Order: sequence, then C-alpha cells, then structure tokens
Amino acid sequence: MQHKRLAQEIATLYGKLSEVEGVILGGSEASGRGDTYSDIDLYVYARDGHIERNSRAALIQDRAQVYELDNRRWETGDEWIERDSGVHVDVMYRDVSWIIDQIHATLALHHVDLGYSTCIWYNVLHSEALYDRGNWYAGLQHNARRPYPDALVTAIVRKNHPVLRKSLSSYLRQIESGVQRDDFVAVNHRISALVASYFDVLFAVNRMPHPGEKRMLEAAEAQCKKRPADLRELMIELIYGSDPVVAANELIDRLDDLLIQEGMLPRRM
Repeated sequence: MQHKRLAQEIATLYGKLSEVEGVILGGSEASGRGDTYSDIDLYVYARDGHIERNSRAALIQDRAQVYELDNRRWETGDEWIERDSGVHVDVMYRDVSWIIDQIHATLALHHVDLGYSTCIWYNVLHSEALYDRGNWYAGLQHNARRPYPDALVTAIVRKNHPVLRKSLSSYLRQIESGVQRDDFVAVNHRISALVASYFDVLFAVNRMPHPGEKRMLEAAEAQCKKRPADLRELMIELIYGSDPVVAANELIDRLDDLLIQEGMLPRRM
C-alpha cells in the first residue's frame, strides 16, 4: 500500500507536465504481487514519446538520493532511489501511438516474435492508469480485453516451434554444437532463447498473454491448465543439470505431445 501511494504521488507530479498523456503503473505493484522489496515501474506516455529532459530532471532531483537520467539500454527512461523511503523507481517513456500500434499489431494483425510475442498485450492488461488524460488508456485497455485470437495462437506456434528443434539452425542444434565445443557461454545463451520460445508456445496454447521474463514458470504452473508433465523438474534439469541436450529433447517431446493433443502437430507415425 505504501508503494502504491508513492506511485500515485509521483504520477501526479508527472501529470502536471503538459507533454504527458498518461502515467501507468506496471510490474508487480500493478499485478498485486508486490512486496517491500519491489520496485515501482512507471510508464509515462507522451504524444511523441518525448518529455523535456530538464523537466524530468527537476522532478527527480527534488526527491532522489541517487538517480540516472536518460538510460537508453532498453527503452528510454530515468530511474532513482527515493530519498525518504529508499524505494527504487524505474520510469520508461513511451509514445502513445506506439503502444496503440503494438496492440493493433498483436490482436488484429497477429504479428509475433521469437519469444515474448504477447508481453506488451499482457503489460496493458495488467497495468493501472494513475493519470490518464482524456481516458485514452482506459480505451486502450478496453480494446485489449478480448478473447485470445485463434490466428494469434497459430502464428506463435508456427514462428517459435520449428526453431526449438526442427529447423537446421534450431536452438537444440546450437546447444548440441556448444556442448561439443565445450562452449558453455554459447550453451547458456541458446538455452535462454529456447526457454523464451518454449514458453511463448505454451502460453499461446493456453490462450494466455505472456507475462514476461520474470516468474514464467510460476505463471505457467498457476494458470496453464494444459502443460507438460514434470515441467518444473525438466526446466531445472535443463538449466542446472549436466546434460542440457537430453533435458531439452525431453522438454520438447512433452510440448510436442501437447501440440498433438491440440491438433496443432500431426500425430507421430
């Protein structure tokens, strides 16, 4: 509750800037999974995605014990540690038209990626508007609350399933190659990519928007009624075990069984 009050206080300050169209609470605080160690994740929207740096700096400097401006490692953002409470605040700046286009591309055009295809959709559904000029974000959320399109399920499976094991450049082939060369860095990198595409398929089969990188396994266990048996044990074996090739093959076999049951793969001969 304390984090929520603090988030609203910061949102109100951003809402006073003329460029700002919305301040949206995301992350664990918005989804109800926050605790005393949680950060505050805010998305600040403007019509062109740009908010004057001096205005942002003035807002932050008044309340931060330490801060970073104009981080551009992923999305453009600022972050700081609150002087009074020690809470970490992470703010990302986004263009209003960009988020509208993202939701349209996912739900109407069924554009997908290798891993995390529906994360932006999940983000919109599981966020809370703390400031919403003209209620445009409420309208976006209303549009996003729709049944999972069958065509989107198909597109995600077609994009992500072959690269698990079937294609010549599949993640499994690259893991095998890395093991043969004793290149544990490459193996780790390809395991991460395999897991991302694996869960992209699993969440799609369950008509569940992808919750993102954190707590994927917990989300699957809690919300995916259709999932491979022993999923947790097999994931642990893949990531921590001595033979990632065997573990990956077993995981993919179990996923294939599920896709066959769903009529999305032909039955084995």
